[in-house]
Amino acid sequence: QAFDERRKVIVPALNQIPGFTCVDPGGAFYAFPNITGTGIPARELQDKLLTEANVATIAGTSFGDFGEGYIRFSYANSVENIERAIAQIKDLLRV
Repeated sequence: QAFDERRKVIVPALNQIPGFTCVDPGGAFYAFPNITGTGIPARELQDKLLTEANVATIAGTSFGDFGEGYIRFSYANSVENIERAIAQIKDLLRV
């Protein structure tokens, strides 16, 4: 139930970030948005999010060549921390 609540927070929030598109994962506790609309390669965005926004993600390229254009977010955290991370991402991307 807690993961379902968090999923219902993170997926719409990611979809509000220009350049991100995220489908509902329907299970587990990972969201895997497409970030090609940002124009930033996955590994570069992963590094920027960590060093400049203090948000840990994993570049899709960590899972293979077809992962370019995606980053993975875990939503195994509190709703408050998820909302804070989204705000920090928006601030970094100036949205």
